[in-house]
Amino acid sequence: MSMKRTLLALSMLVLVGCATHRPVLYPNARYQEVGQMQAERDVEECKRMAETAGANAGNSQAGQMAASGAKGAAVGAATGAVAGAIAGNAGQGAGIGAATGLTASLLNSLFREAPPNPAYRNFVDRCLRERGYDITGWN
Repeated sequence: MSMKRTLLALSMLVLVGCATHRPVLYPNARYQEVGQMQAERDVEECKRMAETAGANAGNSQAGQMAASGAKGAAVGAATGAVAGAIAGNAGQGAGIGAATGLTASLLNSLFREAPPNPAYRNFVDRCLRERGYDITGWN
């Protein structure tokens, strides 16, 4: 039962821990003309438009985390199997290694912010450029 609670807690952290990237606007003539407050409203509107069009900001993070977790579990299982074989129980070593590798990979993914989905970023960039803004990058 405690393993289920741990996995549930990790899942919740993954969902809550997904931070959002934001475009960084260069203070060009358009930005100076409308001011920071309007520029922020325009950014939010462009983000909403991107999501309405089907470009989700977080689409790529879930896939990256799953791949990272699977890779960590595989590496952990192989390492654990070798260590277990040396100690006399390869199966138990593989199980412990897989669980350890998966946990380490998921925790690493939690604290490493994934970049926004390229389609989402391109949509927001284009929307802002069409409104006269210069995007210097994303934070």
